[in-house]
Amino acid sequence: MKVGIIVFPGSNCDRDMLHVLGDIYGVDASLVWHEDRLAGDVGAVILPGGFSYGDRLRAGIIAAHSPVIPQIRDMADCDIPILGVCNGFQILTEAGLLPGALIQNRSNRFMCEWVDLITDNCNTPFTGRILPSQRVPIPVANGEGRYFVDELTLQDMMANNQIVFRYSEDINGSTERIAGVCSRSGNVVGMMPHPERAAEADLNPGSHRISSLIFESLIEAIC
Repeated sequence: MKVGIIVFPGSNCDRDMLHVLGDIYGVDASLVWHEDRLAGDVGAVILPGGFSYGDRLRAGIIAAHSPVIPQIRDMADCDIPILGVCNGFQILTEAGLLPGALIQNRSNRFMCEWVDLITDNCNTPFTGRILPSQRVPIPVANGEGRYFVDELTLQDMMANNQIVFRYSEDINGSTERIAGVCSRSGNVVGMMPHPERAAEADLNPGSHRISSLIFESLIEAIC
């Protein structure tokens, strides 16, 4: 099964994602320009991190109107696994495929550090191999990574098990320490941390396999 990695003007983690999927896990992955259509045999889509359109206006808003987004929306309706990482998460929220918004970190600074995630939802295509409440060491790198959602929507999300990851501690002021969420159907997932930067032992010695479970979950889901 093929995985399409969408490339927007300003994407900078697209090749990292391609390397991990293709060279580490042997997945048939390819880069897809945002103005092109995804092939019919693509079984999963990833929107990688970066600074699409230089974060003009606000992060993700211009990319959310790219030509490929309507096709991604149709694929989401057909339960195709879709993952947005960092800027990809911002794009998915701006496109209305995920609830909430990503706003400026409470510190008003770009943050780049390792954090621990707590897994809340193990029933998505990207968390099926992770144990409930399992800690996942992983790096974050963002300036607008603070997840915000209003109280009414938050209660609805909690009732539908849409909170996927939480930070183990409050790092940036995100509502309920939320680091990743999913759609009601669970097939669309967005997360601010970068799993592609923690999938190899050289980068994450001793505990790298835990972060790798995100990719292993996807492979298991689509194969």
